[in-house]
Amino acid sequence: MAEYGIHNSYRSNNGDFNTDYTDKTVFKNITATDREVAVKALRNLINNSDDYDFKYHVEQDDATLQKFLFARNFCLEDSYELLKNNFCYKHRNPAVFKDLNLNATDIRKALENGLPGVLKDKDRKGRCLLMLTANNWDNSYSLLTIYRAMLVCLNHLTNELHNQANGFVVIVDWTEFSYKQTSSLKPSILKLMIEGLQDCYPARFKGIHFIGQPWYVDAVLTLTKPFLKDEIKERIFSHGNNLSTLHELVHKDVLPAELGGEQPSYNPRSFLDLLDKKSEINENNKE
Repeated sequence: MAEYGIHNSYRSNNGDFNTDYTDKTVFKNITATDREVAVKALRNLINNSDDYDFKYHVEQDDATLQKFLFARNFCLEDSYELLKNNFCYKHRNPAVFKDLNLNATDIRKALENGLPGVLKDKDRKGRCLLMLTANNWDNSYSLLTIYRAMLVCLNHLTNELHNQANGFVVIVDWTEFSYKQTSSLKPSILKLMIEGLQDCYPARFKGIHFIGQPWYVDAVLTLTKPFLKDEIKERIFSHGNNLSTLHELVHKDVLPAELGGEQPSYNPRSFLDLLDKKSEINENNKE
């Protein structure tokens, strides 16, 4: 059986170092057996909960619990808190999660516009790259729809062990995003997104990069800063029109031409087509 215990600090496989694990249980994450031990411990915490609604209705299959453990570096208490936050967030915001699938008309529209898109190659640190080209948004659907589309993508991507371990980088290109479009950046929805992705969703966001952002977008984004944790603030980079600073953090060999990269221009529909193909294969396997 894999060992676990109380640690004052913990260094994860990909080099993250955290010093806020004092008096918390942090499991090894080297082998599949290590992960099985951690999953069982997390399930035991759930089964001992006094919150009966949570205890009997939260998803607690192995695959789901593993996502939450990876998202919090296999710290048992933090993984449990994230899982409970996720459960409560879903109950508070049913409109976000209603028909959260590829068949939802609004979600398909956003994904057709590459909001978000997913680049085919990982970066040099093995992180999955999400790309949003803001000018593709024609405002025929809401910011909430883009958030819902992002959740659909993340639900798919976090099924992969590689993405659970190495996390995500998000690149938002604000080039040619108009002043008029800014009115659709509702602060209440931005706050909802921050709460969900920062405090409730089982994914590790390793970097968030803004490029080509005009002053009026900066003004709106400034309103969100009070809702961001210091750890997330340190991972947000505003590059403006200086793509060279982006390339210092995400190398151009994996980026599309419109981001100054060496890859062909990104096809906004490419990830949606991939999801449709996988969905079709899954349906055929059921028959």
